[in-house]
Amino acid sequence: MIIYACKEDRIMASRIVRIESITIDNFKNVTHGTLDFENKRKDYKASVLGLYGQNGSGKTALIDAIHLLKLALCGKAVPKKYADYINVDTEYATLEYKFVVRYPEIVYNVWYQFSIRKVIDESAAGNAETTNEIATKVEIFDEVFAFSYKSKNDKMRKAPLIDTRTDKLFTPKAKMQELVGNDKEKYMDLLVTKRLTKATSRSFIFSRELINQYRRNCRNELYMKLIESLYMFGHRELFVIDTESIGLISLNTLPLVFKYRNETSEAVGGVLLSLNGPALIPEDTYGIVENVIKNMNIVLEQLVPGLRIGVVDLGSTMTKDGKIAKQIQLISLKNNKQIPFCYESEGIKKIVSNLQLLIVVYNNPSVTVAIDELDSGVFEYLLGEMLNIISEKGKGQLIFTSHNLRPLETIDKGFIAFTTTNQKNRYIRLTNVKGTNNLRDFYYRDIVLGEQSEQVYNPTNNFEIALAFREAGEIEI
Repeated sequence: MIIYACKEDRIMASRIVRIESITIDNFKNVTHGTLDFENKRKDYKASVLGLYGQNGSGKTALIDAIHLLKLALCGKAVPKKYADYINVDTEYATLEYKFVVRYPEIVYNVWYQFSIRKVIDESAAGNAETTNEIATKVEIFDEVFAFSYKSKNDKMRKAPLIDTRTDKLFTPKAKMQELVGNDKEKYMDLLVTKRLTKATSRSFIFSRELINQYRRNCRNELYMKLIESLYMFGHRELFVIDTESIGLISLNTLPLVFKYRNETSEAVGGVLLSLNGPALIPEDTYGIVENVIKNMNIVLEQLVPGLRIGVVDLGSTMTKDGKIAKQIQLISLKNNKQIPFCYESEGIKKIVSNLQLLIVVYNNPSVTVAIDELDSGVFEYLLGEMLNIISEKGKGQLIFTSHNLRPLETIDKGFIAFTTTNQKNRYIRLTNVKGTNNLRDFYYRDIVLGEQSEQVYNPTNNFEIALAFREAGEIEI
């Protein structure tokens, strides 16, 4: 899907939105965990956070939590798979996000939190009878949107703007009346919307219905600015690349996600390009894909010397719904020779899939990109160099998980966090790290000696592992 935004629509171009922290409760294998994304060691323009830890320790839970945020801010339905992400020992999971919203004249702190739970999907009850399975879905509830302001004594105060933890529309009452006044019809319409969004696994606060009511009726400019800031951030500036994208690459499909701007318009979105043969894309998307790839080639040639990507136009065709589409094929241009891009390594495909977003993160201070397993298939030296450049010279926010420890030696120590073995305190920063310490060696030493307040690794025994391999081999399969 591609979203177009005309130049005149960039009413909030002067503001910058950053995720400052995330708190996760009872989500996947995280009973509780808080991650602060601010680098407290040194002031950088870029905001980078790399999360490290052993398998199954809560790294992907962070990326999933950010994906849930994007779905909520965009008013999209949360897929039913997230119902199974709620910790098995609880009935619901809660996620809280703190943002910094910067305008030239003032800076606001903004909080958004919500809970999710698994409920029976009544609309799928008929299908469940034939499969003997109980159909379930996700329900978003207890949403709260708050912001901070300075009180008369110059102290920062946190105040809710919309708190849905009530059977009524929302509280505080004064802020609700700011929106609907004494109009009972508007009130009832929004109350129906609140119930409908629950039934359809959507956010009420960032539903199109409530956003439109604010645009039409809200007389408080500050309230509208703050809600609109996060709404636009979710639609145009927050990007999440999860492990499903990596899986698509292994199936010879390239997910190309981008944010591209020229003199007259902006395009935000993505396309899936089949590499097994000609890929079919909407006709009006062809020029965007071509320009995005030209833009990427500027950097790609430096990352992989001698390599460029090209787009071959194989002509137009008509789709089943009667629309005109373009047939295209991606090719590699290496040493003046053309070969289909499908024959490139998965590492090259991974770099190309993510490269345009990394370019945007480098240049745009209000873009956040979260990537799971950023190191997958990428040569470790190149990975370290890219992250070093983005962290030192970039402007945007990059959040990533990785198994490769090379970045621990190339980027500032304040950009790195680790998972622990304690589900109730899942994320930590290493303490007592000196400026001269090699963070990679320091981390290895802590695995052996356990010098942190929380254990970062469940120890393994080489003898027991070898014995288990031998015992497994003695079993007839």
